[in-house]
Amino acid sequence: MKIRTVLALTTATALTLGLSACGGGGGGDTTSASPGAAAGGSTLTYWASNQGTSLDDDKKQLTPVLDAFQKQTGIKVNLEVIGWNDLQTRIQTAVTSGQGPDVVNIGNTWAASLQATGAFLPFDAKAMEAIGGKDKFVETALKTGGKEGEDPTSVPLYGLAYGLYYNKAMFKAAGLTPPTTWEEMVADAKKLTNPSTNVYGMSLAAGSYTENNHFAFINSQQNGGNFFDASGQPTFDTDANVQGIVRYLDLMQTHKVVNPSNAQYDNGTKSVADFSAKKAAMIINQNNADASIIANGMKADEYGVVPFPAPADAKNNTASHVAGINLSVFKNTKNQDAALKFVKFMTDASTQKTLGKPFSSLPVLKGETPVFTENAEEAKTFQEIYNTRSAPLPLVPAEDQFESTVGKAMNAMFAKIASGGTVSAADVKAAMKDAQDQVAASS
Repeated sequence: MKIRTVLALTTATALTLGLSACGGGGGGDTTSASPGAAAGGSTLTYWASNQGTSLDDDKKQLTPVLDAFQKQTGIKVNLEVIGWNDLQTRIQTAVTSGQGPDVVNIGNTWAASLQATGAFLPFDAKAMEAIGGKDKFVETALKTGGKEGEDPTSVPLYGLAYGLYYNKAMFKAAGLTPPTTWEEMVADAKKLTNPSTNVYGMSLAAGSYTENNHFAFINSQQNGGNFFDASGQPTFDTDANVQGIVRYLDLMQTHKVVNPSNAQYDNGTKSVADFSAKKAAMIINQNNADASIIANGMKADEYGVVPFPAPADAKNNTASHVAGINLSVFKNTKNQDAALKFVKFMTDASTQKTLGKPFSSLPVLKGETPVFTENAEEAKTFQEIYNTRSAPLPLVPAEDQFESTVGKAMNAMFAKIASGGTVSAADVKAAMKDAQDQVAASS
């Protein structure tokens, strides 16, 4: 994912949904058309999220793919690429008015919230068979399709995962090898930190509530924790959650391996810039960071990637949440058969390969190899993280509020630490209880 954006959707029944999107890019650009009749020879309207360097670049990458689909099926696709900032209003209008596209890209953390609107086609056994069957998808990716126990209303399209990037030369000069545990990572970061030269062991997007929330979730998972119970009620202030957040805060607070200025880093590109400029020996970022690292002047052979490490005594080795983009079909489409053919085409192995490099995505299909990098070791590392060491963010309608309340509380904690203050476990527990109460009151 690029930069995640909180979206708020209001249905006609006054159901308010805040959705965080895995994507990035700029403003809207329209080339829309009304859906046509049914089956072959019909016309589909497709809203694609901005995945590449610009809306125009996305059109350039997608147009030949859609032309190939038309040649194969006789179905024309009218493409509209929409920036993440504009997608909020567009989906809101589509859900409330019923005048939406046939097929739309969604951030995969949207799934449960959008499912609750009833506006999207469930991928039941018949629909799933029409797109090639559920068994073709990476299991963890498919879990992001909607609430557990219900037919999903989205399927995976583009995969992303977090990895720990490290500077090979800095590690070699210090006689270090890439860390495999949290303790090793902290020890390495301490050896590589030299505040007098403005070089730190790690750089974090400590002012980004979405990034902070992601690592609250990942660290909680490593502790065996959850932020919601089986009935969907928030459980933010448990020991597993609190201690996971404390562990992450302590990178700046106790271990002092993160520059306090990182509390102002409101997105991941700023830590990428530090890493590329050799001001940080390690960053934790998603696989699409490669393009930015290289664009900032660092060569591909100067860095390596390993899974984000868990503590030696962790309950599990979760290294990422399942990040990425899914595809949904509006339930009121007049072109359901054509829409399902299109979903099948977009999730075929050949299309995944075609779009995987320009969009820096991981395959969502079993047995496929990433093409976003020519580094076979890096590709293997990220795919293994995505396939086997990732967990979906909570699949509940209140997922947006979880991100906002927990993430913003962590922003404030990092800001306090950066200004010389101290954040105790009791402080974290109190903040999580407050966030929990906010979410419970609005549900």
